[in-house]
Amino acid sequence: MRKLYKSSSQKMFAGVCGGLAEYFGIEVTIIRLIWAGAVLFLGAGILLYILAAIIMPKATPESEWE
Repeated sequence: MRKLYKSSSQKMFAGVCGGLAEYFGIEVTIIRLIWAGAVLFLGAGILLYILAAIIMPKATPESEWE
C-alpha cells in the first residue's frame, strides 16, 4: 500500500509537490504548474499548501522503500 509523504529528494520549499508527484507517479513539474494555477486563479492554493506541509509526514529512508 502506498502512503503519501513529503519528498526528501524533490523539494523546493517543503516537499509537498514532490511528494504528490511521487505518490501519483507523474512529473513534479506538472504538479507545480497545477498548484501555481490554483494559487493564481482560486486563491486558496497558498493555504492548502501550508496545510499540506503541516499535515503530511516527512519521508524517511524506510518509507521510500515501501
